[in-house]
Amino acid sequence: MADPIDSALDLLRRLNPKDVKRNVDSLISLNPDLTEDLLESVDIPLSVKKCSKTKRDFLCCDYNRDGDSWRSPWSNEFEPPVDEGEGVTPSDRIRKMEVKANEAFDVYRELYFEGGISSVYLWDMDDGFAGCVLLKKSVSPSPKSSGSWDSIHVFDAQDRARTAHYKLTSTVILSLGTDSEALGGLDLSGNMVRQIEQDLVVDDDSSHVANIGKMVEDMELKMRNLLQEVYFGKAKDVVGDLRSMDLRKKRGRRFSLTEFLGIPPLSQTNRDRATQREMISSMGR
Repeated sequence: MADPIDSALDLLRRLNPKDVKRNVDSLISLNPDLTEDLLESVDIPLSVKKCSKTKRDFLCCDYNRDGDSWRSPWSNEFEPPVDEGEGVTPSDRIRKMEVKANEAFDVYRELYFEGGISSVYLWDMDDGFAGCVLLKKSVSPSPKSSGSWDSIHVFDAQDRARTAHYKLTSTVILSLGTDSEALGGLDLSGNMVRQIEQDLVVDDDSSHVANIGKMVEDMELKMRNLLQEVYFGKAKDVVGDLRSMDLRKKRGRRFSLTEFLGIPPLSQTNRDRATQREMISSMGR
């Protein structure tokens, strides 16, 4: 008999990535024993909560969750509050780095995303520390179109002599959708996971924040370019093939619309204009 968690993950891989949160909730309702394993194994779009103390929004994931409460990176308190002695919070040293990292990525978010929400969470480890950087932006240009970008960067840093070894695992969840009478419905959703390891120089705790920021920035740029090439590049190729297929069958080769209408190509038009200008210039002289 198959392991229930393996069967659940196998099923999720075959369903629409856009509905992953709803599908995970449905599986949990069917088998509550899978709750922890599913939440730890499946990346779902980030949810948003508001810090009651600072009135700032923050992102929720499994790394700042304790039961049904989530720790705010701005106040270091749980929403809703937990009983005294419950809820894991970072040590003073790690908390100071967490505050600096949140300030740095808040600037990064504004520069690269021009909006959205960011949150950074750190926690202690025996040989260093670990953490996650969360970024989310959702847009709705019209009532029938929407898009969202969720990036989850999980890392651990192992302290060494004057250096640190970083391991970064990045996940980007992209969702685009539109529904109109002219074009019909379109749903483009999916996720991408990449991993990298690096050894970087460390002078003090501020160096950790700078190193992590550089790694996340480089990784997001690479993944954005890959997503653009895979999703939009492939869609462009398919549309190009569809709209030129009948013309190739008729003529056996590609030809331009200007050629079909009897309009001279641009290079010929430019040569004619250059000749005309030369003649006018000669007449003026």
